[in-house]
Amino acid sequence: MPGGQALILELNRIVHGSGISSPVTTRRGLSARLRYLDSPAGREALAAQGVSRRTIRTWMKDKGNISPTQKSRRRIDAAYWQRRRENLIRSGWLKRHLDNDGRGRRVEIYPVDQSHVPDKRHRDLSQRSLTVRYIWNDLVDAYAAQDADAIDEIWDDVITDLDSDYNAYAHVSAVGIGA
Repeated sequence: MPGGQALILELNRIVHGSGISSPVTTRRGLSARLRYLDSPAGREALAAQGVSRRTIRTWMKDKGNISPTQKSRRRIDAAYWQRRRENLIRSGWLKRHLDNDGRGRRVEIYPVDQSHVPDKRHRDLSQRSLTVRYIWNDLVDAYAAQDADAIDEIWDDVITDLDSDYNAYAHVSAVGIGA
């Protein structure tokens, strides 16, 4: 996949790692998500997922005693993660966390698996690791705006530090951020 896309997936992992750990299928996870969404913005997020205003009112009134369908639980979960992501970005937590007081974060780059590439075209690419600074504010802003083109440009800036291996890491299997 393109490196920018892998970067988006890794940011999603960081956001999901900072939220409610109980799954939405449990009573605890469901109640926690509904409490988190009990605000005008949370209700808007639920409505954006296709939940009717009447259903939202019922859920908010009886948070601990409802039993929504599996489809409704997926909508609640999607609305929760949307709000969680927006709140982490708006509060500045994600930028501060990634910037790490100016020290940046270690980024691991996992190259494309070349085990199926014919020997004469096979390149020996190793996992690379580098400390990345100064991109985090721009990256989070692009992530918030869901601007994949800007994230691709940021990825190009990151891999430029790899000098001659630059093109070999434009597409990767995965990216890991030590956060």
